[in-house]
Amino acid sequence: MYRKESAVRVFSLRQMTVVGLLSAISIILGLTGYGFIPLPLIKASILHIPVIIGAILEGPKVGMMIGLLFGLFSIYQNITVPSILSFAFINPLVSVVPRVLIGLMAYLAYKAMPIKYESVKIGFGALVGSMTNTVGVLGMIYIIYAAQYAQAKGISLSEAAEVLLGVAVINGIPEAIISMLITVPVVLGIRRTRKSA
Repeated sequence: MYRKESAVRVFSLRQMTVVGLLSAISIILGLTGYGFIPLPLIKASILHIPVIIGAILEGPKVGMMIGLLFGLFSIYQNITVPSILSFAFINPLVSVVPRVLIGLMAYLAYKAMPIKYESVKIGFGALVGSMTNTVGVLGMIYIIYAAQYAQAKGISLSEAAEVLLGVAVINGIPEAIISMLITVPVVLGIRRTRKSA
């Protein structure tokens, strides 16, 4: 009986706690506006970082669950506080699927890095996870909503790809760097705390 119950259980108690805690952090960052770091030209989002941290600490299932909750919150936020691009973000293919993939890709990148130094492996996982978010969201907007995006931005359809690529570079690179700078010390710090506990 015990074996049957443990086989059915998808998450351990610790994993469920991590999912709840990191999902709450992501949602609070979004609600308060603290999830956006002002830089000279842009505001870099850090809302996806809890997804990456969860994936590297607890595995892809945990990361993907946090990403799912992050994506669902994004839909809720775009319904309750709409913006000019909310028409795209209420679609789960734009707001949920790329966020779920953050956890999977960050974990796979972390595991695939052949270098033995943990800080490098974690940083690479954070880089790939962050770029998954950027490319996934903007790519889906282009694939599904290129014409509506162009209309919302007041540009021609032929310019939509260039503008989205520009956003990917201008926002994506700083966000990836910030993701690495935050994720590496946080993951290493949590691991040290766990070992000493």
